[in-house]
Amino acid sequence: MMTEQRQREARSDPRAEPDEALITKIRGRYPVERELDRVLTRKMRLRSSPGYRALPLEDLAQGTASLIRSEIGDDFALLNPRWLQGGASKLQMAFDLDWQPPGARDRQVTRMVLRMEPPASIVETSRAREFEVLQLVKDAVPVPPCFWVDIEGSHLPFPALIYGFVEGTTKPTARISQTVSGIGTNFGPELRAVLAEQFVANLVAVHTIDEARLAQLQHFDAAEVGSNSAIIRQINGWRRIWEEDRFEDSPLIEVIAEWLIENAPTLDRVSLVHGDFRTGNFLFSETSEKITAWLDWELAALGDRHQDLSWVTGSHFGHYAEDGKTFLACGLMPVDEFLPRYEQLSGLTVDPKKLQFFRIFNDFQGVVTMLGAAWRVARHGKTHQDVVVAWLSMLGQVILGNLRDRLEELL
Repeated sequence: MMTEQRQREARSDPRAEPDEALITKIRGRYPVERELDRVLTRKMRLRSSPGYRALPLEDLAQGTASLIRSEIGDDFALLNPRWLQGGASKLQMAFDLDWQPPGARDRQVTRMVLRMEPPASIVETSRAREFEVLQLVKDAVPVPPCFWVDIEGSHLPFPALIYGFVEGTTKPTARISQTVSGIGTNFGPELRAVLAEQFVANLVAVHTIDEARLAQLQHFDAAEVGSNSAIIRQINGWRRIWEEDRFEDSPLIEVIAEWLIENAPTLDRVSLVHGDFRTGNFLFSETSEKITAWLDWELAALGDRHQDLSWVTGSHFGHYAEDGKTFLACGLMPVDEFLPRYEQLSGLTVDPKKLQFFRIFNDFQGVVTMLGAAWRVARHGKTHQDVVVAWLSMLGQVILGNLRDRLEELL
């Protein structure tokens, strides 16, 4: 039975208690990739379910053990489960697994991480896709080894995956701050010079994975050279999320979406796009000064390399160097050095017009996430990171204002 408050909310906001007719209408209006359609449809059907509640660590450990048991049998011990901080969209638990891996001669203890969805997330994504991508890129860039996935939440309260624990930090210890991970991170002149080259080389390695290998991805719809269908599907995805999550109309968001559709560029090469390639999403060792792992592949897509390039060189995650004049992409390298270095290492060109398009696309995605998804998740109390998510939702109007100004210059 719905409470009286929820009944009043459903009358004023039909998206709070969506029926099948509304879900079907939105699905038909905005065609997206098959796996994304499954994830978003599931989100809507579960919207009226209870919000986030604190899960006993023991219960989460039992569900994790159930998933592992279904994969390897009973010959293991799950030890020392503990909460792992970090991430505004997923809930994480670290643990140690005493087991004998396939092909190993002896038993060993492996440090692992459970990455599980909350009741609702600011980015509703597919654990199947994330698991598949991590398996694909492990020979190209450093990533955590990925072991098992619970696609439907059959063993755990919600869909989840298990990967290996990787040592490292996202910020220099001496410069740890309380800002959201990746925003304003300052590595200092010496460390940034070392990490910057690895950063560019890793991005190139992701973007130049052979297209024949990309075609093996089972949970991704194909992208086609000479077509803009892949980016159109992404735009439709964010339009659909806006339609599903928004509380009020925003004509400006519709204007931006239409502009993106009309100006969507054709693809000259199919690349794996990380979707959130930046400072804050890689770990590095302060001892070796090596990047040890790339994280958060949940927004990965098959598409245009310029999507990542515009994200990397945008204003959100960079800062000015010590001279107060030179802007550093992701706090690592001047933009006018980063892009030529990328071209040199990859053999691929960087098209300024496509960079401009994807800057608008990326900000459009951010506005939808903050003014739609983040607001909705915080309003319904569906996440363990309610304070962070509510704070993020407030940034949406600022980005929307910047988008308005940029479009006025282009129109």
